[in-house]
Amino acid sequence: MNPSLGKYLMGIGLLLLVVGAMIYFFSDKLHWLGRLPGDIRIKRDGFGFYFPLVTCIVLSLILNLIIWLVRRFF
Repeated sequence: MNPSLGKYLMGIGLLLLVVGAMIYFFSDKLHWLGRLPGDIRIKRDGFGFYFPLVTCIVLSLILNLIIWLVRRFF
């Protein structure tokens, strides 16, 4: 096994821990997440469909920016 693989796994685990803690402690401030204009909501009798299209795009842009910054400076 490659020793650097362990470092990457520990880094990913630490990142997940930090993100989870932020969501846990600041969830009342993130109420807009998942309710952006452009998210698809269909409600009918006995049927409901929800697809957070714009939320997925925004999160993808944010994650790509974070990954770009990490790769640029490390």
